[in-house]
Amino acid sequence: MKLNTIDYLAPDSAERFVESLRETGFGVLTNHPIQKQLVEDIYNEWYRFFQSEQKNDFLFKSETHDGFFPASISETAKGNNVKDIKEYYHVYPWGRIPESLKANILAYYEHANALASELLSWIEQYTPAEVAAKYSIPLPDMIAQSQKTLLRILHYPPVKGDEEIGAIRAAAHEDINLITLLPAANEPGLQVLTKEGDWIDVPSDFGSIIINIGDMLQEASGGYFPSTSHRVINPEGTDKTKSRISLPLFLHPNPQVVLSERYTADSYLMERLRELGVI
Repeated sequence: MKLNTIDYLAPDSAERFVESLRETGFGVLTNHPIQKQLVEDIYNEWYRFFQSEQKNDFLFKSETHDGFFPASISETAKGNNVKDIKEYYHVYPWGRIPESLKANILAYYEHANALASELLSWIEQYTPAEVAAKYSIPLPDMIAQSQKTLLRILHYPPVKGDEEIGAIRAAAHEDINLITLLPAANEPGLQVLTKEGDWIDVPSDFGSIIINIGDMLQEASGGYFPSTSHRVINPEGTDKTKSRISLPLFLHPNPQVVLSERYTADSYLMERLRELGVI
């Protein structure tokens, strides 16, 4: 099995995209409306930020979770006991953002949210009626004006060889949210686990955008859309000397949205954050 890219502008793009999500939990779009130049500018700006001492002026706040998360407190994926090799910054429009980085990152947040809303309408359109009946409200409405949607700028530093045994850039995990939007990173490494149990590379051509299903959509669709395990492996050869910047947008519903008989968006998120030891 391989992941094929889908032309956003093609007449059958919505149907093919939703079919890919159903089969693999992932979809990859080219010719989408988010500007390559904006993404490239953000990668360059934030790479410089992560190389600077300024990042320590924006240390995250445990009450709000906005700001800079250093490698020393990086995440440990569920089921793992070794921290990922990464540092990152959490952007919310209401949160703290360095003044010089604000314009581009907030423009991206807005554009990516608009695209996500459109993609959720595609998903709704091609969800079988008996599955769509489980949605408490239309999927795009779940994220409308949500204050919980998180843009994370990740920096995976070069691999030096002295990392903890078993540590990789991002251990296998699933995302908590509805869907995730990710512009192809400036370096390869993202892989997805197939139904057959094989790890395959996700196409990483610069200019494409990668979308994956999160656990909340899996829950809301009664398992119809799978939240698939994915990881970021360590680079080989000369790529070891390169940093990797990544820009996932995690689309979170408003807290009161009912996902299923068992969960609201808020109760689901709190349960998962407790499992991860974040709260």
